[in-house]
Amino acid sequence: MANKTSQHILSTSTNLLGFCLIIITSLHLADKTKNNLIDDFTSFIALLLTVSSVFSFVSIKTNDPRRENLLESIADYLFIFSLMGIFSIIIFIIITFWQK
Repeated sequence: MANKTSQHILSTSTNLLGFCLIIITSLHLADKTKNNLIDDFTSFIALLLTVSSVFSFVSIKTNDPRRENLLESIADYLFIFSLMGIFSIIIFIIITFWQK
């Protein structure tokens, strides 16, 4: 199996998906959903992480080396965009709630 990063992407993206869902849930429980931008952006990042997990899983399961590399690359790019999105969410939360 030539996959170098698919197993790591799969496990890490599912953990970060849980992190995004905790953010969404805590915003709703704390009644801080007036600022829908954080909510919407976190939902979009959760979607990217889910799609990254699916591509990573299919990459692990495929037998075709070309398809395996393509799916792994797609999962990798989605994962890095998700990481940048999570970083943006954290900065946005700090800026938004630090002022109060």
